[in-house]
Amino acid sequence: MSSTNRKYEVVVIGGAGHIGAPLSILLAAQGVPTLICDINEESLEILKGGKLPFLENQGEELLLKALSMDTLGFTNDHTKIQGIPYVILTIGTPIDEFHNPVFSLLTNCVDKIIPYLNKDQVLILRSTVAPGTTHFLEQYLRKRDCEALLSFCPERVVQGKAIEEIRQLPQLVSGTSTEAFEKAKNLFLELAPEVVEATPAEAEFAKLICNAYRYIEFAATNQMYMLVESAGVDYIKLLDKMKKGYPRMASIPGPGFAAGPCLMKDTMQLGSFSKKDFVLGQVATLINEGLPDFIVSQLGGSQKLKGKKVGILGMAFKAQSDDIRDSLSFKLGKTLLFHGAEVLCCDPYARHSSFTSESEVLEKCGILIIGVPHVRYAELTFPAKTKVVDLWGITRR
Repeated sequence: MSSTNRKYEVVVIGGAGHIGAPLSILLAAQGVPTLICDINEESLEILKGGKLPFLENQGEELLLKALSMDTLGFTNDHTKIQGIPYVILTIGTPIDEFHNPVFSLLTNCVDKIIPYLNKDQVLILRSTVAPGTTHFLEQYLRKRDCEALLSFCPERVVQGKAIEEIRQLPQLVSGTSTEAFEKAKNLFLELAPEVVEATPAEAEFAKLICNAYRYIEFAATNQMYMLVESAGVDYIKLLDKMKKGYPRMASIPGPGFAAGPCLMKDTMQLGSFSKKDFVLGQVATLINEGLPDFIVSQLGGSQKLKGKKVGILGMAFKAQSDDIRDSLSFKLGKTLLFHGAEVLCCDPYARHSSFTSESEVLEKCGILIIGVPHVRYAELTFPAKTKVVDLWGITRR
């Protein structure tokens, strides 16, 4: 990257979050002067101290390297973006209660930074957005006499492994102009092995389809799980027998909660774009979101759960993660409470005011449900008379 007289080459707005922090740290550790801009002052202080506010493989090591190189800065003042060539925005389009995309978070942020953007800067959208968002934002900027270049380069990483995957995976890069694309390409070639050129619409659909396809895959196996278990057949054992020596079934995933901040949201983004005609996505949502209800019904519902102590082991939305956003373990807990059970929850990684210790859950609960397949649960010894519900099969490994 060409050198400049500016202190920073890149500013990442929302840079203390799950998307922004790994990217910021990696850029800074590569020698690219990077400024993290975020309103979350607690997370900024944690990062300044050489720690991460969430789990990220290789994150702390590279953060300490960047801090020692003095290539990473921190601010909660959005006016500091002025004059920095690359402005990366990690705000996307979440969905509302009607499963339609919400643009206000993005436009509210853009309204604040427009006075500090100029034609020599490129604004790069990094979070997932609904189809047409990049074009919409281009028009939004021009109507407000903002000449900054605009690019969309979606992240496509697994949470917790963002740093290693940015280094390994091709980066989708798009721009609303040739100049915007070229500048964004040059930046991401600092990190990634390859850049794949796309139009903004292609890049938007690519990210959404990746997540929606996975969500539909999980729904397919979850539907089979509920069908087979309802017939009194062990689905995990069945999968093992189906796959043994039969490569055509090797790709079918095991059952489990399909949740978190992306999969269902991105599936619904496509559903909203299709005017609710994305039938596969709608059905997948019904199946995946209905899995906690199925587990409770299999336990006998209110008739058998009333007054019982039920423990949920694992409250994060995926294994070896501390992120509880949109975790279906919480929905499971609420459903159990509705049916009269006393619910105790724990997680070795995640933190929440309602959680108790793992030892207390194991000691007090006659029914245990594995909410997420943390590896440590494969090593647990459960009390002899305790009923263990393990749709993941983690306790059989």
